[in-house]
Amino acid sequence: MQKTFYVKALWDEEAKVFVCESDIEGLHIEAETLDEFERLIHEHARELALQNHILNQTGAANLTLADLIPGIVWQRPSEAEPLCA
Repeated sequence: MQKTFYVKALWDEEAKVFVCESDIEGLHIEAETLDEFERLIHEHARELALQNHILNQTGAANLTLADLIPGIVWQRPSEAEPLCA
């Protein structure tokens, strides 16, 4: 069972917002700033990972507490890293 998920911010030049690239089903984030993007990750990512990847699996009732807590890896772009369109 997957317990660690990633979220990466990419710059959409046309829309002028950061959008997310993630392996969390249902996570779609757009924000004008990285701070707002990060706030939205903390608000939504863990819950969506839990609901869409862990609780919907067969046998979820037999999971331990440790199995129910997903890890989220937030990759904030560095100043030197080019932002993607």
